[in-house]
Amino acid sequence: MKTLYDVQQLLKKFGIYVYVGKRLWDIELMALELDHLHQSHAIDDQIFIKARLVLTREHHLEEEREKEKSGGEKFE
Repeated sequence: MKTLYDVQQLLKKFGIYVYVGKRLWDIELMALELDHLHQSHAIDDQIFIKARLVLTREHHLEEEREKEKSGGEKFE
């Protein structure tokens, strides 16, 4: 599991489709759904950890993109 698409496909196997409209929110909701699957023992630890790492990386990258879009941090 290496990409956000891979995580989406994993969730899709359980009938979970995530689309909120904002990529950052989609990633956060996918993380919550993944947590629920793991807590209910629907997925094992290894898959959970790999998927969580992908989501963490994508969340960080998306935050960076949003900062760049807004012109970065503004100091006053």
